[in-house]
Amino acid sequence: MKLELAINTDLARTILTGFIRSEVRRVGFERVVIGLSGGIDSALVCVLAAEALGADNVFALRLPYQSSSPDSLEHAQLIIDQFKVRSETLDITPMVDPYFAHEGGISRERKGNIMARARMIVLYDYSYAHKSLVIGTSNKTEILLGYTTLWGDMASAINPIGDLYKTQVFQLSRALNIPELIINKPPSADLWIGQTDEGELGFTYSEVDKLLLLLVDGRYRPEECVTAGFDEKFVQTVVTRIRRNQFKRMMPLIAKLSNRTVGYDFLYLRDWGT
Repeated sequence: MKLELAINTDLARTILTGFIRSEVRRVGFERVVIGLSGGIDSALVCVLAAEALGADNVFALRLPYQSSSPDSLEHAQLIIDQFKVRSETLDITPMVDPYFAHEGGISRERKGNIMARARMIVLYDYSYAHKSLVIGTSNKTEILLGYTTLWGDMASAINPIGDLYKTQVFQLSRALNIPELIINKPPSADLWIGQTDEGELGFTYSEVDKLLLLLVDGRYRPEECVTAGFDEKFVQTVVTRIRRNQFKRMMPLIAKLSNRTVGYDFLYLRDWGT
C-alpha cells in the first residue's frame, strides 16, 4: 500500500459535508456553533458547516482575550464576510483575569488551557440556549500529539476534521477558497504574543505529518521509520507524545463494579434513543 498525504479534495469535501449534515440532523438539530479563531482549522470547519447546513445555521463566535492578536479577529471576520455565517464577538478577559490574579505568577501554558476551557464554556452555553451543536476544530495531527486542551478546544459534539492531518487541512482549505492570508500565516493558537504551533512543538507540521502517516496509517514500528530515513530522536519524541497523550483521546475510565458498566458492557450508538 502506497501511503500518501495528498487527498482527493472533492471527495473529502463531499464526505465531510455529508458527515456534518447527517450527524447534526440525526440527533434532532439543524444548527451548529463554532469558535472561530482566525486560524485555518476553524476556518475550514466553518466553511464546511456552512456548505452542509446553510450559512444561516452556522453561528461563529469570536472569543478573544485582551492579548489576542488583532489579526486573529480580522481573519475570522474574513470568513464571516465571505461565507455569510452569523457571528458574535465576546471578550473572555473578564471571565479569566480574576482567576489569573488569584493564582499569581501563573504560567503561559496554564493561562492557555484556562482560556481554551473558558471559550468552551461560552460555546456550550450558546449551544444550549440556541439548540445548536458545538462543532470541533482539532485536526488529526494535534489529536495524535496531544497538542490540544482536554475539555477545551478538544471538546465538541462532532469533529469533521479529526481525521485530516494538518497538511491535508491546508489542501482542503485551498480547494474551498479560504483566503490565502489565513492559509499562509504560521499556525498559532494565539495564546501569547509571538506564539506559533511549530515553535512550541519543536518541529514542522510537514515533517511530523510524514512520520505520523507511517506510524499511524502505515503501522510502521519506530525502528522501521528510522530505516525509512527519519531521525531516531525525532521518531522517539513523536512516539512518546502519542503514547503519553492517549488519555486525552479516551473517555474517562470508570471503575467496574456491576454486570453492565457504561463504556464497557453498556454500549450503544451515539444516537440511540433519538
